[in-house]
Amino acid sequence: MICGIDEAGRGPWAGPVTAAAVILDPAQSVTGLTDSKKLTEARREALYPEIKAKALGYGIGWASPDEIDAFNIREATFLAMRRAVAIMGLVPELILVDGNALPATLPCPAKAIVKGDLTEPSISAASILAKVARDRAMEELANRFPGYGLRRHKGYGTAEHAEALESLGPCSCHRKSFAPVQRVLKAA
Repeated sequence: MICGIDEAGRGPWAGPVTAAAVILDPAQSVTGLTDSKKLTEARREALYPEIKAKALGYGIGWASPDEIDAFNIREATFLAMRRAVAIMGLVPELILVDGNALPATLPCPAKAIVKGDLTEPSISAASILAKVARDRAMEELANRFPGYGLRRHKGYGTAEHAEALESLGPCSCHRKSFAPVQRVLKAA
C-alpha cells in the first residue's frame, strides 16, 4: 500500500493549490502514467477516470487562496496534501511525495522524491488527478470571474493575466500574498 502524492498550482496568482493522493492497485495497471505536464490535456482527461476507477484509493485535497495567503504557499500545499490523504480513507504503509520536502503529521512513514512524478507510478497518477481537478476548478472560476482569462492560463502569471489584474483589480480567487497581486492592491 504505497501512496503517491503530488500537487498542482503552486505558482499561479489565482485559484487553489490542489494535491492528490493515490494508492494504485498492482492487479490493475494504468498505461501511460508520467508527469502530468508531459501529457496533453486530452490524455490527462482520458487517464483521470481510469486512475480513479482502478486505484485502491485516492483523495483530492485543496487549499484556498485565503489559506495560501494565511499560511504561505508551501504550508498550504502541505495542508492540501494532508487533506488528500485523509479523504482517501485508507492508511498507506508508505507515502511518496513528489519534491524535496514532506508535510508534517502524515499517518505513516514518508519519503520525498525529486522528479518522483517521472519515476514512481503512484506519484504520476497523483500528478494527473491533481492537475485535472485543478484545471476543472479553474474552468468554474473562469465562469464566475470573466475577464481574467482564467480558462486559458489557469491563474498563472501571463501578460494577459497581468493586464486583467491592472484593469479589473484582483477578485476573491486571487492570492493576495503573491507579489503581482500585492502590487495592484497597493496601487489602488
